[in-house]
Amino acid sequence: MKASRKSRYSTEGVGADRARHLSLDSRTILTEGGPTSVLVNDAESPLAWLARRKGRDGRSMISPHQFLAGERLRADFTRGNLAPRMTASWAATGGRSRGSGSSPGEMTDMMVTSRQRVSQAMQACGPEFSGILMDVCCFLRGLEDVERERGWPARSAKIVLQLGLDRLARHYGLAAETRGVASGVRTWLADDVVFER
Repeated sequence: MKASRKSRYSTEGVGADRARHLSLDSRTILTEGGPTSVLVNDAESPLAWLARRKGRDGRSMISPHQFLAGERLRADFTRGNLAPRMTASWAATGGRSRGSGSSPGEMTDMMVTSRQRVSQAMQACGPEFSGILMDVCCFLRGLEDVERERGWPARSAKIVLQLGLDRLARHYGLAAETRGVASGVRTWLADDVVFER
């Protein structure tokens, strides 16, 4: 059944043998050239795993608005070119600064604004949650690895991650439920006075 699901997507560039072992899905992302359809591996993201996995109560381990907030952070992190390089750069070395990988002259407007959005999101989440959000959403580290590295008790990272994702979702203006605009504003002037918007 999984093989038939995966065969709907073009595995060009991935290879049919490798695609069999991946959880591939097609998504539309916004790039500098406009919306683009891309092939993604849902198995690489701990957030996608948590969103698909059901708890004892039958609900997903993270809610859709938490997942969207985490994926938005990851998208900004990726567009901002903030991930460390894993291989050597064979680009010409003339005029390049050592360190982050991109000199200010090479940075696009999208990279700059994406980096600013990541910085604002981390400031909004505070030091309590920014570390685990970066580890899980951006660096794609598993919850067990985070717990082991930080010396936390088993299954505690999931709770801290959920709290961090709630704060991140609030920063992005995402909510678990949609609420309409209030019909009016009451003031202390009189009980029966209502100012309409």
